[in-house]
Amino acid sequence: MLQALQGTPAQRALMQRAVDEAAKSPPAEAAYCVGAVLVAPPADDGGTSDHNAGTVLASGFSRELPGNTHAEQVCLAKLASPDAARGTHVYSTMEPCSLRLSGNVPCARRLIDAGVARVFIGVLEPPDLVANCSGVEMLQAAGIEVVYLDGFRGVPAG
Repeated sequence: MLQALQGTPAQRALMQRAVDEAAKSPPAEAAYCVGAVLVAPPADDGGTSDHNAGTVLASGFSRELPGNTHAEQVCLAKLASPDAARGTHVYSTMEPCSLRLSGNVPCARRLIDAGVARVFIGVLEPPDLVANCSGVEMLQAAGIEVVYLDGFRGVPAG
């Protein structure tokens, strides 16, 4: 079961940054505009401080890079090394996908393989494109903490 949390001001600011990234996504029929931010949490508290949720390592949005890319995939692609994602936190405006209709590796699998420690989401994936998305379940089964930040459904970029 996924519980909705308000989050700290710093966490909410990072999710708003992901919302702003999503606004950059070129519209596409039968695809969502998603934004993501990948963060190295502060060493002292793992990102639970009211004032500091970590250092941004990369950000991205849907279709930013060639190949029908998703926001989380873009963040990982921008890192200098695949190992740089180990232990990081990801803020994604939507639940990471568990199935790619294009045949690409799903984002939940990419985050698991990268060693991400925590994923913050703004909304669950609606069932209109992929019924029964299980991204949250996949992440949790792999030991990744998933946090649903309440209040981001329909939030405009700003």
